[in-house]
Amino acid sequence: MFSIHNLFTTSNGMIDYYEIKSQPVTRVMVWQAYKKVKANGAGYGIDGMSWKDLEKDQNKQLYKLWNRLTSGSYFPPPVRQVNIPKSGGGKRQLGIPTILDRIAQEVVKTQLEKVTEPYFHESSFGYRPGRSCHEAIKSSHKNCFNHDFAIEIDIKGFFDSIDHELMIKSVQHYCKEKWILIYVERWLKAGIVHQDGKLHQTEMGTPQGGVISPLLANIFLDIVFDKWMQRYHPEKPFERYADDMVVHCKTEKQANYVLRSITKRMQACKLTLHEKKTKIVNLRGKSEKKYPKSYDFLGYTIRPHQVVMQGKLREVPGAFASTKSRSMILRKFKEMEIHKRRVDIRELAKELNPVIRGMINYYHLFTDKPMRIVWNQLNARLLKWVKWEKGLYKYASIRWLKNMYKSNPQLFAHWSLVHP
Repeated sequence: MFSIHNLFTTSNGMIDYYEIKSQPVTRVMVWQAYKKVKANGAGYGIDGMSWKDLEKDQNKQLYKLWNRLTSGSYFPPPVRQVNIPKSGGGKRQLGIPTILDRIAQEVVKTQLEKVTEPYFHESSFGYRPGRSCHEAIKSSHKNCFNHDFAIEIDIKGFFDSIDHELMIKSVQHYCKEKWILIYVERWLKAGIVHQDGKLHQTEMGTPQGGVISPLLANIFLDIVFDKWMQRYHPEKPFERYADDMVVHCKTEKQANYVLRSITKRMQACKLTLHEKKTKIVNLRGKSEKKYPKSYDFLGYTIRPHQVVMQGKLREVPGAFASTKSRSMILRKFKEMEIHKRRVDIRELAKELNPVIRGMINYYHLFTDKPMRIVWNQLNARLLKWVKWEKGLYKYASIRWLKNMYKSNPQLFAHWSLVHP
């Protein structure tokens, strides 16, 4: 088993926590990065090394990594390409680094984050310490109350399109540490091994899947978008979560002008807005043209809905779990094939409840009404499980499940919201 004592013990038996060489990378930094990456979990890279493999020779492997990082001789291996399905269809390409490279990235990311975090814009929410999706959604919802128009912005192939030279300049704007700049450049140019085994040299972009990639994306868009908005459109509030962005405007004229300005800015920074996914949304304002009435942001749909206020029916912005999110959840339950599980219902609940609670915690931020269809569908799948497991007909199965709810109403986490 890996020991912090073994990692920090020098040849003469003394423990040196802050020993450094030509680069200011300490053994403590490597050890802390190792613990964090291991806690988050990670797939194997092109070397095929698993966590089990690393644990067999931890002391030697981590010492060698530290030695190379601190001497400036560390060169990251290419990432392994993996395709994962998108919720809206199609595939997203991820670049999976080796486990040791993830640890190296965590070392640099931790130091770079300390430098850049204080300068990031308050409207940037993605992949930042102490910030969350819910904060971004709440901010977007709140800004719709005094801004009738919104611009939903989508950058076409953002992670694959980042210009390396501009990225390095963005990092240099905040960080003057040469050793960090050296390793950032090496990661950008490390290359990708495709699924057919061929190596592709990367001349642009930063692969999704790396530990440091979200921070690099934040640094780049902080310069390209956040600070630019602050300088040229300070009166227009916005939310940015990584490359998902929403800008709020008061009138149709403002929205069109700002969108044209943003389009030119992106082009100047060698990025392209997605023509179909980038659009102006009219939540409840007057306009000459017809625009969509809602926009999706981080799994939620923000749209106008009618509520009774002071005895009158008024139209106000509301935030609801999006149709796409609900379809994704229903698809997930279908793929789980709950009805085929031959286990006791309590074991089934123990397996499903963490998933259910996670969905409730995320999608019930404002209201639970849009999610009722999801929980009804889940109850239907549980009913199908009863039919298969107990060998009962429809009405007998319904009675059995209802009796189970009466005897144990907290068995499934969603039963407090929609019971069978």
